[in-house]
Amino acid sequence: MKRHPLYGLMAEFETAETLIAAARAAREEGYRRLDAYSPLPVEGLAEAIGFHDRRLPVIVLIGGIVGCLSGYYLQYWASAISYPLNIGGRPLNSWPSFIPITFEMTILVAALSAVLGMLALNGLPMPYHPVFNTPRFALATRDRFFLCIEARDPKFDREKTKSFLASLHAREVTEVSR
Repeated sequence: MKRHPLYGLMAEFETAETLIAAARAAREEGYRRLDAYSPLPVEGLAEAIGFHDRRLPVIVLIGGIVGCLSGYYLQYWASAISYPLNIGGRPLNSWPSFIPITFEMTILVAALSAVLGMLALNGLPMPYHPVFNTPRFALATRDRFFLCIEARDPKFDREKTKSFLASLHAREVTEVSR
C-alpha cells in the first residue's frame, strides 16, 4: 500500500444533521475510506459512513462456546477422570449438576472476549492518531462534528476532495498530516 505524507482531509460541521448529510453525500460520491468524529452518539452515523463490522459477534460466540466447553470439561475431568467417587450410585458424568458452572463459564468467557475483542478491533488503546494534529479537532469533544476522508481512498484527489468537502457546507476544511 502506498504511504502518503498526508493522512486525509477533514471537514468541520456545526450540527449532527449536516454531518450525516455530508457522510451520505461522500458515500454517494464514491468515497469509501472515511471516518466521522462527534462529541456525542449520533443515530444513523455508522450507516451513513458505511461502517458494517460483523467480527465482534463472532468473537463473542466463539468465546461463549469455548467457555461452555471448558466449564463442562473442568467438571467432567474432576468428577469422572481425576477424582471418581461413586456416591449413592450416581453416574460419574452427572451432566444435570454440571449445568450451573457450565452456564457461568459461558457467560464469563463470552463477556471477557467481548471486552477484549472490542478493544482489539477498535485499536485501543490509541495514544496517537493523525487527526490529533488538526488544530480545531479538540472541539470534537465539545460541540463540533468532523468528517475525515483518508488519503488512501482510491478516489482521493487533494484538490477535488477539498472542493467536494467545501461544497457540503463545511465550516472549515483542513489537511490532516501524519
